[in-house]
Amino acid sequence: MKAFGLDKDHKLCSETAIEMLFARGTADAQSALAYPLRAVWREHSARRDQSQVLRFLISIPKKRLKRAVWRVLMRRRVREAFRLHWRSFPELDNRGIDLALIYVADKECSYARVEGAVVKLLEKIDATETVNTAD
Repeated sequence: MKAFGLDKDHKLCSETAIEMLFARGTADAQSALAYPLRAVWREHSARRDQSQVLRFLISIPKKRLKRAVWRVLMRRRVREAFRLHWRSFPELDNRGIDLALIYVADKECSYARVEGAVVKLLEKIDATETVNTAD
């Protein structure tokens, strides 16, 4: 079962990396929407030498879901969907990509809907990165 796990290496916790991901005016960051999630990602070129691993964070804004119970539930659903499907895109793990998954719906969604959104976003990220590296 370890094959489906998420290591600590996959957690995006560096404040500077997060700031660079959400900085305005930088052309590095790209985004895509697959309701109920929005993804923001960028290739972290400085980290290519150290560890080429996909790092991610999940944000469930209090503005969208007021109750902590629902925020925790949606965070667990997003994390579970990501954990099960990110290995389907092996090229994503070989690049230094920072990824933020942001919940944009105003109410809780079913796991099937969240899972479909995660898969669509991972496909978009994979397609975009393959086009950029081919140039």
